[in-house]
Amino acid sequence: MIDLHTHTVLSDGELLPFELVRRAVAIGYRAIAVTDHVDASNIDLVVPRIAKALKRLKSSIPIEAIPGAEITHAPPALIGELVKEARELGAAIVVVHGETLAEPVLEGTNLAAIEAGADILAHPGLITDDEARLARERSVVLEITSRKGHSISNGHVAKTAIRHGVRMTIDTDSHSPSDLITRERAISILMGAGLDAEQIPVVFDNARQLTETALRRMK
Repeated sequence: MIDLHTHTVLSDGELLPFELVRRAVAIGYRAIAVTDHVDASNIDLVVPRIAKALKRLKSSIPIEAIPGAEITHAPPALIGELVKEARELGAAIVVVHGETLAEPVLEGTNLAAIEAGADILAHPGLITDDEARLARERSVVLEITSRKGHSISNGHVAKTAIRHGVRMTIDTDSHSPSDLITRERAISILMGAGLDAEQIPVVFDNARQLTETALRRMK
């Protein structure tokens, strides 16, 4: 399992980064990204701390631990500069909190994230055909999520992504230990979103490719 969207006590998660990574190791993860919530108020504090912690942990763990950020509820006009700032501060994976049906995210957030070239557009809700086509052009990956609430639009996201040839990944958006999932559970969630047996391995390969890109950025 590769999971590129998780949270720790540096935002609203329950675990320290080291414990989150340890629990991921224990259930068989190959890679994990720590992507705590950021906006203009805390991005300069959170991202460097994640990067510093995971750099110190690197030699002690058997999986890849990737520093990242999730830009959350930012006004669309600010998303581009926040994506750039997160990368400059050490985020090797940049996620943007998309227009989930479970929260009052500002309209235009999905489009701004895609235009900014975020790595992953998380739980993008009722993403439009035009947005999906642009995501394909900008190589932005759409997230299928295992998180309760955000997952209610998984079927729409998957159908739209398939129709327009947009890459997908599956993440947990973990906030607590019980949110982490096995590869087998991920397969079940992808099947529930409407993917078939030939499409599911492609989703896992997309996560591998994102991980390889992130690791190159970390060098």
